[in-house]
Parts: sequence; C-alpha cells; structure tokens
Amino acid sequence: MGMTVSKYMTTNDGVKLHYLEEGIGQPLVMLPGWSQSAEQFKYQIEGLKENYRCLALDWRGHGESQKVTFGYKIQRLCQDLHEWLEFLELKDVVLMGHSMGASVIWCYWDLFRERRLSKLIFVDEPSVLIKDPTWSEQEVKNYGASFDFKTLLKTCHQLTSTHGNALTSELIKGMVTSEMSLSMREWIIKCNLKLPREQAASLLFNNCVQDWRDVIPRIKIPTLIVGGRVSVTCWQSQVWIHQQIEGSELSIFEEEEGGQHFLFIEGASKFNQLIRKFIG
Repeated sequence: MGMTVSKYMTTNDGVKLHYLEEGIGQPLVMLPGWSQSAEQFKYQIEGLKENYRCLALDWRGHGESQKVTFGYKIQRLCQDLHEWLEFLELKDVVLMGHSMGASVIWCYWDLFRERRLSKLIFVDEPSVLIKDPTWSEQEVKNYGASFDFKTLLKTCHQLTSTHGNALTSELIKGMVTSEMSLSMREWIIKCNLKLPREQAASLLFNNCVQDWRDVIPRIKIPTLIVGGRVSVTCWQSQVWIHQQIEGSELSIFEEEEGGQHFLFIEGASKFNQLIRKFIG
C-alpha cells in the first residue's frame, strides 16, 4: 500500500468506527489510550509499514469515529475490538495497546484468550489506577495506582465543566518531556479533544476502577512491556507487570530517550526498532 488509508466498520450496536491501515505482512494492530486518536501512531505506521500490515483503531467517540453518548466502558471497547478483528478476519496479530489500550487488551485476554493473537505489547499502563489506602508505598509503586477515589471524582467533574478543555491541556503537559515541541504537544491535545469531554469523563472513571492484577499473570504468549523512567505511570509498575508474565520482555526508556507517557512519539525511532526486534 502506498499511503495510509482511512476505513470504517460498524459495531453490533450501530457505531461507526474509524481505523487507519497501511502496509503488508503480519498485522500490527495499535490501540490508543484514553481520549487519544489512531493518528497518534503515525510514526509507527510510517516507520513500520514496510515490515508489517499496520492498523490503528479510533475507539468509539475518539478521533474520526462516530460520536455517541453510550458504550464508554472497557468491556464495550473490548467488544468493539473483538468485532473489528473478526470483521477484518485477522490472524497472527501482534496487538499493541498504549495506556488504556493495554487495559482493553487485558479485558480481551480475560474474555477471548489468544484468539487471533500471536504477541502482545503493553505501553505504559499500570495494572490498577485507584489506590487502596491499606497498601504499602511499595505496593502503590508496583501496581502503579495514581488516583484516590476523591481525586478521580473531582477530575471527572472538572472534565465535564467549562474547564474541561483547559484541564485536558494541563493533563497532557504532565505527560510529555520538556524536550517536546509546543506544536507537537498542541497536536496531541487537539487529538484528545476530538472525544467530547462528557464521554471522556465517563470513560476515565470506568478505566480507573478496573483491576487487572488477576488477569496479567495468566497471559501465556510472547509479551513486550514498555515504560518511561519519568512517566506519569510509575516505571516500577511496568517492572511488576514484566515479573508477572513468564518469559516477557521489558524496556524502560530514559528521559533523554523520550521516556514519558508518549514515548512512542517522543522516542519513535528507538520504539520502532524495539518493535521490529520483538516481532521479528
């Protein structure tokens, strides 16, 4: 394929989902995080299209997908993913999830196991986002929990207020290194705001109350975990996930390598090399 193509499919509850596709070979399916867009994988599509069939999905309401007011739950996004893979009749899939995209993969594994999959890549998502007040400091780091319930509710309420866009900008500023250009940061914010803030709040709440600690150790196919040393997601949480999945591989990007939450953008060259080596 000579260019990235926009395509669509419709889910069983009538939602039109957008996805990008370019390249030939083994499918590399890329899933964005909370409020992110498929277009943010443009550096992977451009850098890996000669090696793999690169596909990136816009979740319902995100990016160029249909804006609806329902279905903003991890389990529904998992069903959307399942239907998309079935629609495309993909096999031997390398499934990569950034941030919340990893949570959707954990849900998929819980429900469908390795159906259509060959390898998994998790990028900077913790196993739990809500802190248990009885946990030790080390447990909080291991699980990667960054919210208490009160803070989560406050954040969701602010997202739906007149300050929602400004809060989004502040959240993104805390997810990139000081080396990222203003234009690139503004592009990421623009991609985020394609999801209406009311639905963004609903999805954030649902994602944060999930707990995948009982699912992660049951993963039995080759897995790569990637995190950032200075990311908002505690890097120790990525080590913990690595320790739970037998035979998995781990890579932690340092700050000078773009090792924040969007390391696949800031450290795209190294990230793409890592993916090539892992997939083979």
